[in-house]
Amino acid sequence: MDLQYSSQDLTLTLQDYSERILAPAVNNLAAVVAANVMSGAESICNYVSKLNGSAVDTPTANEWLLAGAYLDQNSAPRGRRRAILDPLTQARTVSSLAGLFNPTGTVSKQFTSGEMMGPALGIEQWAMDQTVLKHTTGAYSTLGTVSGASQTGSSITTSALAGPLKKGDIITFAGVNAVNRLTKNSVGQLRQFVVTADVAGGATSIPIYPALIPGPSVQYQTVDVSPASGAAITVVSQASEVYRKNFVLRPEAVTLATADLVMPKGVHDAGRESYDGISMRMVSQYNVSTDQFITRLDILYGWQWVRPEWACVVADKL
Repeated sequence: MDLQYSSQDLTLTLQDYSERILAPAVNNLAAVVAANVMSGAESICNYVSKLNGSAVDTPTANEWLLAGAYLDQNSAPRGRRRAILDPLTQARTVSSLAGLFNPTGTVSKQFTSGEMMGPALGIEQWAMDQTVLKHTTGAYSTLGTVSGASQTGSSITTSALAGPLKKGDIITFAGVNAVNRLTKNSVGQLRQFVVTADVAGGATSIPIYPALIPGPSVQYQTVDVSPASGAAITVVSQASEVYRKNFVLRPEAVTLATADLVMPKGVHDAGRESYDGISMRMVSQYNVSTDQFITRLDILYGWQWVRPEWACVVADKL
């Protein structure tokens, strides 16, 4: 993130430099990092939504509780669960929960702040983030069927698809149920899979997560059985439907790491600070020709969604 200001600005008008100049720049840089990490929400393989007919509607307490149940089914530890909400979803959620039997203090704080307060509904912390994804489901007309029995692994062969699928779409296969990750027994509910890359219309293979690992009682088992040849493929949202991809997660679902950038010499000023494990460097150099202090803020970081199954999308209509 780059910025510049003159020595006159610094002398006469930037007494509140940190508040007026530095804080907005840091916020913009953090937003870029957040948007990159948030893009990984397209790898989340669990999904719940409230339906109005067959279209996504605003989530209620039931959907947030179901998201917690999906995390339980995937052996995500209890406690320290977080909800990340789009600003409009947060406003709708606060309104929808206003009449429930909540602790008086919590209701009062939510009424005053307009923000969700935790713990509530099995979620310890609720956070609003403007970078929550707006997902558009692929413009499929109808989907094909599974082509060939006893398939396993991270892709599945199908008949030709009638229309495309998008990365982040959630699909199911008829007769293929999720399993209890400890007992390996079927939970009696279709296993959801996320499409991990865009798939063109007419394609005959879909990349998916988690991998198809059928039982009985094998290590890392994800489903009770492989899809039968001819099994129907279903997308959990309508074609071309747009929804906010809010989610509940256990923090270990995703990781972010930063590194301390080298401090350059021969500059006007340089500094580096670390906060909550995030290392940020500021370097400033003076340009005598233009009387400008040219400044840059940098973060060197990497991120990975290491356990997408420890998160669950809670869809909200756009």
